Amino acid sequence: MNLLKKALGIVWIALGPLILFYLIKTGASEIAKKPGIDTKIQWGVFIGIFIPIAVGIVLFGYYALKGEYDK
Repeated sequence: MNLLKKALGIVWIALGPLILFYLIKTGASEIAKKPGIDTKIQWGVFIGIFIPIAVGIVLFGYYALKGEYDK
């Protein structure tokens, strides 16, 4: 089970930046489609709220890889 936790730690570390990249890419394309201020504010809020969540996912993966959850 500990090996599974460490393997999933790598998945979480990779997943955080990947999801953040996809969210920024989607936001940029939506802003390009409809460049109104409401769209810019909406996607700015989405991305701004999700950045700490993505950092938390990466930290969770780091600690899982490190073995902090083995006990």
